[in-house]
Amino acid sequence: MLDTVPNRPDLPPEIARRRTFAIISHPDAGKTTLTEKFLLYGGAIQMAGQVRAKGEARRTRSDYMQMEKDRGISVSASAMSFDFNDFRFNLVDTPGHSDFSEDTYRTLTAVDAAVMVIDGAKGVESQTQKLFEVCRLRDLPILTFCNKMDRESRDTFEIIDEIQEMLAIDVTPASWPIGVGRDFIGCYDMLRNRLELMDRADRNKVAESIKIDGLDDPKLADHVPANLIEKLREDVEMARELLPDLNPQSVLEGHMTPIWFGSAINSFGVKELMDGIGTYGPEPQPQSAEPRQISPEESKVSGFVFKVQANMDPKHRDRVAFVRMASGHFKRGMKLTHVRSKKPMTVSAPVLFLASDRELAEEAWAGDIIGIPNHGQLRIGDTLTEGESLRVTGIPSFAPELLQNCRAGDPMKAKHLEKALMQFAEEGAAKVFKPTMGAGFIVGVVGQLQFEVLGSRIELEYGLPVRFEPSQFTSARWVHGPKEAVEKFTNANKQHIALDNDGDTVYLTRLQWDIDRVERDYPEIKLSATKEMMV
Repeated sequence: MLDTVPNRPDLPPEIARRRTFAIISHPDAGKTTLTEKFLLYGGAIQMAGQVRAKGEARRTRSDYMQMEKDRGISVSASAMSFDFNDFRFNLVDTPGHSDFSEDTYRTLTAVDAAVMVIDGAKGVESQTQKLFEVCRLRDLPILTFCNKMDRESRDTFEIIDEIQEMLAIDVTPASWPIGVGRDFIGCYDMLRNRLELMDRADRNKVAESIKIDGLDDPKLADHVPANLIEKLREDVEMARELLPDLNPQSVLEGHMTPIWFGSAINSFGVKELMDGIGTYGPEPQPQSAEPRQISPEESKVSGFVFKVQANMDPKHRDRVAFVRMASGHFKRGMKLTHVRSKKPMTVSAPVLFLASDRELAEEAWAGDIIGIPNHGQLRIGDTLTEGESLRVTGIPSFAPELLQNCRAGDPMKAKHLEKALMQFAEEGAAKVFKPTMGAGFIVGVVGQLQFEVLGSRIELEYGLPVRFEPSQFTSARWVHGPKEAVEKFTNANKQHIALDNDGDTVYLTRLQWDIDRVERDYPEIKLSATKEMMV
């Protein structure tokens, strides 16, 4: 039953061993804890942190912003690279909170697969469903981890049915839980016919593997209580009859998801999931670009910026562009062309990430994620190549759902506020609009919590208290059309017109009626709720 993914012989071995994936979930499903355990098994850290750390317990590595540490939630995607067995994992932890979903959507353009974490008690939740839809649009392969099985959880068949029905994807069990809640003792590994037992005493201890000869092996009775053996045999027999066998090609095409059961906080089921990512996860995939697709095995280096993070180190006011390598073998000190500006750029201090820790990257291959420190030249959507004019496509920017006026606490510091807001706009943390009439700025976000994060970051990183006030506008649309038509439209609607941080024209609306009126009175004008992040 343990088929493996067909390898592509044309890929250089270093690229073929890369696995670049994101972890997606609803808030509080245990995604950040799972990330920690990945790092633990990859040998990247010695002791896993806890999201809500008490006393001496270490903070999780992937939450590095002060606000993340205070609230126990992830609000910014972070990247980590580490080795596991023969593989090189590039893991991107994404915000689970829906207020930060735009960061997550963009991150999903930079990975080849996703690990979906669901809570055994809650099943498929709203944010999981939204993120899954984005994965589906990109045909991303998905591997599922059902977490928190050591707490009271739902019936296993019920969980699988819900995933199949709500997400319209075939589910095949890679493991099967033995007992639930307090009685949960481990899993039967259905792919390798092994018993995996959980150690409740030591949360960082890897589970014990016991090789058995099928579920009729008398050895089972030495490890599993009789009542649980009976239920396990019945469940597994029924699962094998009702559920499809694992088909590696189907997984790669995004039509089937294997599911593992476990408890991340108890380090249980994590190693099996990691083995699964290595075995069934895809190698680096081709990237959509104009005027042609980029293949990972091409010898020329190319990459694209999917995220910009400012002030990861507040003492140095740094800006780091997260770059997904799309092709070739990059070496430190290489000269690459910044396609948007057509200027050459020497990449002399690229970094590899372990959350907020970083080390100088001497080299990187297609599939890797590196950080390039810069002073604002690199923006989300930028493509870097060895000279060819290629532009990676499909990195989205969404219309904000909430708009507020932003003012500096000290009116004399309006210039400083402009600088701070422009930086956050380039980072993709918020949309910033400068109305063509009147003073001040309008800030647009997807969720209310982003205003809080923005306010606290501007104060923390710039020493500048700000206040957000209600705006008369409720949404923003980018304006497209022939030059003359756009000029005529903007002149006639000055009180609604603003420029975004790239200088593009935006129409600010109060009601749906405003949008309907434009469609009726200006047939040549197209209003768009998304803007592809590229130039």
